[in-house]
Amino acid sequence: MPSWRWAKGIWIMKKGKKKEKEAEKNPLHVEYGVLSNIRYMLKNIVRVDSHVLLLFLLGAVCAPFSQYLWGFLSKIVVDSITGQSAGERLVWIIGVFCAARLVTALLQTFYYNDRWWRFINIRMKMIQEKNLKIMRIDYEHLEDSDVMDCCQKAERAVSNNNSGLEGMIHEMADLLMNLSVAVAGFFILGVANPLLITLVLDFWYFNRISKADKEQVWDKLSTWWRKQRYMDNTATDFASAKDIRMFGLTGWLLQKYRDLMAERFEKQRTHERIWQRHKLFTVNTLILSQGLIYAWLIYSVVTGRMTLGSFTLYIASYNAFADAVWSVMRGGANLIARSREVDDYRSFMDFDGGDEDVGGIPVPVSADYEFTFRDVSFRYPKAERYALEHLDLTLKAGERLAVVGLNGAGKSTFIKLLLRLYEPTEGEIFLNGVNVKAYNKHSYYKLFAPAFQTVELFAFPLAENVSMQPPEETDCAKAEARLRDAGLSEKVAELPGGVNTQMLKVIYDDGVDLSGGERQKLALARALYKDAPIVVLDEPTAALDALAESRLYEDFDRLIGGKSAVYISHRLSSTRFCDRVAMFVDGKLAELGTHDTLMEQDGKYAEMFRIQAQYYVEEVQNHA
Repeated sequence: MPSWRWAKGIWIMKKGKKKEKEAEKNPLHVEYGVLSNIRYMLKNIVRVDSHVLLLFLLGAVCAPFSQYLWGFLSKIVVDSITGQSAGERLVWIIGVFCAARLVTALLQTFYYNDRWWRFINIRMKMIQEKNLKIMRIDYEHLEDSDVMDCCQKAERAVSNNNSGLEGMIHEMADLLMNLSVAVAGFFILGVANPLLITLVLDFWYFNRISKADKEQVWDKLSTWWRKQRYMDNTATDFASAKDIRMFGLTGWLLQKYRDLMAERFEKQRTHERIWQRHKLFTVNTLILSQGLIYAWLIYSVVTGRMTLGSFTLYIASYNAFADAVWSVMRGGANLIARSREVDDYRSFMDFDGGDEDVGGIPVPVSADYEFTFRDVSFRYPKAERYALEHLDLTLKAGERLAVVGLNGAGKSTFIKLLLRLYEPTEGEIFLNGVNVKAYNKHSYYKLFAPAFQTVELFAFPLAENVSMQPPEETDCAKAEARLRDAGLSEKVAELPGGVNTQMLKVIYDDGVDLSGGERQKLALARALYKDAPIVVLDEPTAALDALAESRLYEDFDRLIGGKSAVYISHRLSSTRFCDRVAMFVDGKLAELGTHDTLMEQDGKYAEMFRIQAQYYVEEVQNHA
């Protein structure tokens, strides 16, 4: 085997081991390499706006003309004055040069005006794709801090014009322009000057500094950005305003801010120290480079190697040439730096979060759907103990199942597993005898009409907040009927636009918000509107008093007819009319049976019911 092939094999093997170690250190980050990222960005440019490639070419053609045109004109004028060329054509030559420069200037104006909005358009498209991935990845990943840090890095990569993806497009365009100017300069000067080694050294050092800055500062700040966003949202969110004032949280929040800012200040100081070393290195290499090259030009004139006209051309061209070569070196280093940020974006986009899960068979249409949990256990990411252990439970078709227990007992975890927002850590879940993993997840979601405890209100019209569909697919009359069924008819009558009233003031100044109780009734209206075979209520009425909750549950139960339903609550207002009650304690199914049988057993459920029963009696007496 030739020695060069053996050396190449050793290099590839070492590089592979290095990537394996990096993957073990951070499995959510991949270093794709600058060439791979250039190809990646070019593919996206062609996909979103192929005209950008023509702009790249236009910039590369115009740049040398704008930099060197006047240098050639100066040479012609000097040669004419010294008698080395015919002066009678000088006026015409100057006219041609001026016309050429005017055309070049107009083309460059078009280039710079056009490139900004096109580059931004590409970034906006890729932001949409990032957001789409966030909304599609499996729900369980949203509670994994490592995935969220990876997401935060991807968000930084598309956060502004000069870094990340758009920054790389700018660097590619500028590098191509500067490279064309540098290549033209080499032909003009007629020599590949060895003194440019100083610029190569600057490129090498800049690349090292840039990598150290990203690893020591910006990568370590990914968690900080997540914390800072939470603190900003908490301080400015209207929903938090009452608690901040009534509980005097201002000082505590400010201290949290100070602690965060101290961490940010320390990283910023590290950032400045890193680049201070680079600036010192750059100044020294630049002075050395310019001094030696000017000395070489003067020496060439003195020794007669260069004519006075050529000397004038070189003097006029040198600064443009040196700047171009320096910009090529710096642009190459910047391109590598931006490439590292593109690594962050691609790492998140390539992360298999379940968003590309289009496999599986559609859930067959059936009159009856039966769900069976077989020895199911679940543990949250990085948690030491199981949230749910060895659950064996069957939800029969058309059955009303009440799931009760204290907070933290495992009720909501059970629902997340039923809805396939999580997959079991151990055990299996079956739908009509088939493992639910065999079904297409999006088809599976359509089986459920859920109402969650935390009810999100979107900046859409009220009707669309009920239908959760775009306006062209929303039946406003149906939405209004479901709101009426959920007990919001009076609220709808008060709204200026009825069900067409905009919600929230985020987008529309005249938007309307709903109270906590009204939001929870809205969640019930959503569940009724979807009209899915299985209804799931995960404590959506916690903001209501016990008696109002009991009445609303009974009314809602009548409205859903023969559908299967799961009612989850730490209050027992739904258990009397349910077919069975599942009592969870510390992540385990402690008791299962009808209300009457569990009361006869006189266990945990009976104890909880007797404690809560007095409150229902008091509520009835207070309303009498």
